[in-house]
Amino acid sequence: MPVAVDAVASSPTFPKQVDVAVIGAGIIGVCTAYELAKRGHSVALIEKGIVAGEQSSRNWGWVRQQNRDLHELSLAVLSLRRWDELGSEIGRDLGFRQEGGLNCTDDPAVLAKWDSWIRSAAERGYHSELLTAQQAKERSPGTTTRWIGGVWSPSGSRAEPSMAAPAIAEGAKALGVSLQQNCAVRGLEMSNGSVQGVWTERGLIRAPIVVAAGGAWTSRLCRRYGIDLPVANIGATALRTRPVDAVLNVGAFSAPGFAMRRRVDGGYTVSVPGYGSLNIAPQNLRYATRFYQMYRAKLAKKLTYRLNSSFWNGPEAAGGWHNDQVSPFERIRILDPAPERELVELAITNLTKEFPALKGIEVAASWGSFIDTSPDLVPVISTVDSVSGLVIASGFSGHGFGIGPGGGLLASQLATGETPCVDPAPYRLSRFSDGSAIRRPEMM
Repeated sequence: MPVAVDAVASSPTFPKQVDVAVIGAGIIGVCTAYELAKRGHSVALIEKGIVAGEQSSRNWGWVRQQNRDLHELSLAVLSLRRWDELGSEIGRDLGFRQEGGLNCTDDPAVLAKWDSWIRSAAERGYHSELLTAQQAKERSPGTTTRWIGGVWSPSGSRAEPSMAAPAIAEGAKALGVSLQQNCAVRGLEMSNGSVQGVWTERGLIRAPIVVAAGGAWTSRLCRRYGIDLPVANIGATALRTRPVDAVLNVGAFSAPGFAMRRRVDGGYTVSVPGYGSLNIAPQNLRYATRFYQMYRAKLAKKLTYRLNSSFWNGPEAAGGWHNDQVSPFERIRILDPAPERELVELAITNLTKEFPALKGIEVAASWGSFIDTSPDLVPVISTVDSVSGLVIASGFSGHGFGIGPGGGLLASQLATGETPCVDPAPYRLSRFSDGSAIRRPEMM
């Protein structure tokens, strides 16, 4: 695995019964488990691989509110507050640093879109600053492009993906959560349409409530129970550089052709926004029409289509299994796709063209990942009408790391019937089946 993740020890005993079983120990799962345990619930956190082994350790590490879908903004603002609180509560470093976020552009259409978003966000209590050409240049010394403007977000932050979810998992364990790694959930135990527990490769854990936070794998699990969770797993590529002197006094920066985030180790995480790949596989074919607006708005010219072994094996494949049989989740403990070399090269080319001071910078590692993406790029954090006791927290569309603490808090509240921290309506699963039009994503 090209991404180093802080190791977390599994709990020594296998639980037989808990109040809530949480499937998946990525950032959403660990935050959900932590919030539940903090309020006194017994919790089993079950992971087929290791904590943060997939997308939660492979993302950019941005914690931002700027340019979120306005439906997601309240959750992003809440998450920022929880990021600031969690390190102190747990007593561990999550790599969280609030150093501001900067976006610069030379495209008038992009600047106009940012201006419109800022005005709408201000009506909801969030404030950032639209920059003039001169202000954008002053905040990005050393860049070569003649910007026409930009956005400065003082609250923009970063956290370290290799550290954050493991630290929160340790905090959850300290509150009594039973963490079971290398232990796949094969399916649900059901009775009269209600959840009674989860079947794992080690046996049954009884629980009247289950939170499915399995990232790219959640939709395949849901299909076993007739639940349509329209998700496309978009392949992405990122890299980290070797340590280098900082070129900006800002934690996260994006410009045409690349995005970068300062790392705790002194290097940068770099990627080319928007580009990715999509496997031609049963799940993606099944939900293709749901993604028309998203493909048209975001990915029509930036997505590569591939036919490979994922058609028969992996999160997008078809086929069933029984709870006493080896499941697809055991066959692939950690999704570890190869990075796209051309995107690595493009990211470094664009980075060094903009910052000549970084010429010769070395790539320490690069990696691929799969991003569970919803049709409107807004996550599903929702109860399920057809299965009592089940909560889905998935489809975070590449924003799950930044809004993980808020998403986990909301999922925990929906699971236990508490008053939700934000309006849950924008995140309901039924928006894809109740006749509501699928909105065309404009920001994100």
